[in-house]
Amino acid sequence: MDFKEMVAIVTGAGQGIGLEISKQLLVHGAKVIINDIDGELAEKAILSLGSNGNCTAVVGDSSNMGIIQEMVDKAVNTYGKLDVVILNAGITHFGDFFTYSPESFFKVMEVNLGGSFFLAQAAAKQMKEQGKGGAILFMSSVTGHQAHKNLAAYGMSKAALEMLAKNLVIELSPYNINVNTVAPGATLTERTLQEENYSETWQGLTPMGRAANVSDIAQAVLFLVSDNAKHITGQTLIVDGGWTSLSPSPYQK
Repeated sequence: MDFKEMVAIVTGAGQGIGLEISKQLLVHGAKVIINDIDGELAEKAILSLGSNGNCTAVVGDSSNMGIIQEMVDKAVNTYGKLDVVILNAGITHFGDFFTYSPESFFKVMEVNLGGSFFLAQAAAKQMKEQGKGGAILFMSSVTGHQAHKNLAAYGMSKAALEMLAKNLVIELSPYNINVNTVAPGATLTERTLQEENYSETWQGLTPMGRAANVSDIAQAVLFLVSDNAKHITGQTLIVDGGWTSLSPSPYQK
């Protein structure tokens, strides 16, 4: 996969999957705008990437319309164009359905859906204006396919992103912009490793015998936004070591 001369935006890139996607894009020659709501994480990410001027950050909430436009403008003003957008930022609010608060619900929808929708819109406008196509990728989850305890709102938001990708095939295909989704299963990140016995639990539940690592997810993402996948659009690629084939619950009854 060759990303030389290509410019990408990756949201939620301060750590975990987003950081690894950014790293792999840089390794393959891209110039990258990373975004994170945490300025300290974004600064550390830039330092760790050692990008020699090929990477810069926009700090802020990826669902904020001003930040959304700033990301697109930064790509164009710094590197001359925009070719790839990876909408990785998202939040999870666990909670029982009967007591789930409106504040939690609307925040999940604002970030996971609103931020993804409107950054995709802004990016697609730029790509359309450039006239040379592009690639947009949403980050879903296996919870958009299989029910998880205390994740009704989150799973709903992730399933909606997959439908959004299908719908945008109608809008974006005439401009040679493909749009797809990756749905990770259990993945070892800084956040999930804080959960007790996370790796051991998912090692036992995953047919392939382990949870995913961030590289597993990043490689799937890079394929779908590369020129190797230009005739693939409106699809969701599940990367879960086979978990959704059986869907054993991590929760004891």
